[in-house]
Amino acid sequence: MNLLNLFRHSENVEQYSAGQKIFDEGQSGDVMYVVLQGEVEILAHGQPIGTVGPGDLLGEMALIDSKARSATAMALSDCQLAPVNEKRFLFMVQEHPFFALHVMRTLVGKLRVITPKV
Repeated sequence: MNLLNLFRHSENVEQYSAGQKIFDEGQSGDVMYVVLQGEVEILAHGQPIGTVGPGDLLGEMALIDSKARSATAMALSDCQLAPVNEKRFLFMVQEHPFFALHVMRTLVGKLRVITPKV
């Protein structure tokens, strides 16, 4: 699924400069983001655990389970992010069922990275 196509006309795009924090680990979160431009580094306990770029999601765990953020997100370059709150998320799931599958695949991919191989 091409999230850039789905979110390219978002009206409430947020801009972040290189080095700017997007959210902090432990912070409450009620929005996830689609990266439209730039790169974002994800850190857990101060250690880098991944990078996301155009068309990728970040912050989806806090949106889905209404718990505190499990990681910090920092702009590696100037970024444009499309925020997705719960209302928009539910609309996207209803109007684009494959969006829900894409979010689930993103979550599973992140779990596979941190889950020890048997």
